[in-house]
Amino acid sequence: MATTQEYHLGEFTFPRGWFMIARAEDINNHKPLAVRFFGQDFALYRGRATGKPVLLDAYCPHMKTHLAAPNDTSYVIIDGGGTNIEGDGIRCPYHAWRFNDKGECDDIPYHEGAIPKTMCVKSWKVKESLGAIWVWYDPEGGAPEWDCPSLPEWNDQAWVNWKFDDLGELNQHPQEVVDNICDYGHLSPIHGSTVQRYENEFSGIHAIQRQCGPHRTLVGEDGVSPILHTITKYHGPGVLISHLTGLYDAILMINHTPVDDGVVHVWHALLVKSPNGNEVVTVEDEIAATQYQHASKLAFAQDFEVWTNKAPCLNGMFIPSDGPFMKVRMWYKQFYNPRDKRQEYLNKCEGVYVPKGAVAYSD
Repeated sequence: MATTQEYHLGEFTFPRGWFMIARAEDINNHKPLAVRFFGQDFALYRGRATGKPVLLDAYCPHMKTHLAAPNDTSYVIIDGGGTNIEGDGIRCPYHAWRFNDKGECDDIPYHEGAIPKTMCVKSWKVKESLGAIWVWYDPEGGAPEWDCPSLPEWNDQAWVNWKFDDLGELNQHPQEVVDNICDYGHLSPIHGSTVQRYENEFSGIHAIQRQCGPHRTLVGEDGVSPILHTITKYHGPGVLISHLTGLYDAILMINHTPVDDGVVHVWHALLVKSPNGNEVVTVEDEIAATQYQHASKLAFAQDFEVWTNKAPCLNGMFIPSDGPFMKVRMWYKQFYNPRDKRQEYLNKCEGVYVPKGAVAYSD
């Protein structure tokens, strides 16, 4: 693996944006979850009072005890009925200091008088959407620049909601994953695609790929692939959403979140419109959607396997028919640098690009 500095991306080690940090089903109001992202440790849990997700820096400021590490022996846990989650707050298992969902220490059992405001942990902006828990991460500490990921189809009864495939950690810098959005040359060798039309566009926080053609992995029961149209878009640096039409109407989501510098955690999911054209999905629809998501995961696994075993591409020998790699890398830099520098990177990459030898999607 290589580091952000080796890719010459910018001032920050980790990029600014919304990132998935857990499946909604992974957290509850009984056991906090110890998670690590952006080179630091966190305590993630669901508040018992409101049910909302809470993300705090992991270590108690008192003596640096991990608030969410597994613990079955502390009487804080035993007397709490097996948990240290209390209301929407959490107690340290070592000295029972309690921190509310804002990270403020609001109770020290053996202390009288006011609690200094400096006795706190950082609370992070998190949201629950699309069956996932999201955090806004910004090295500059700014408010979100765009909305947390959402889809109107999620609440449409004609669509089968996904359950995320947790693919675990990938020992590659996220640059290697983002490069894929413009990699025209890999579509036939890796995925067996016969690309008929293709183009990329870079605009603001979005890196877009439009393409169509048959596919050797996403095929019907007869083994034949219809013409697959995909409009794939990065929403910031770590959230990929692709609208697919072909065998079924579907929406693909792939999320990657930095764990440490040069390591990412990856999830995959597929939202599928009723394969049988029902206004309300049936059991048969759910079975077909599950099978289609599995096929989609196999297609993504073709990329994942290569990433797992490749060396970092720090100075690629790109050719004009590969795709606009240098443009996507310039687009990506906006998230690793201060907000007030964003436009200077966009000025060097925004536009529509068609690889040499390809036919533009819009033609």
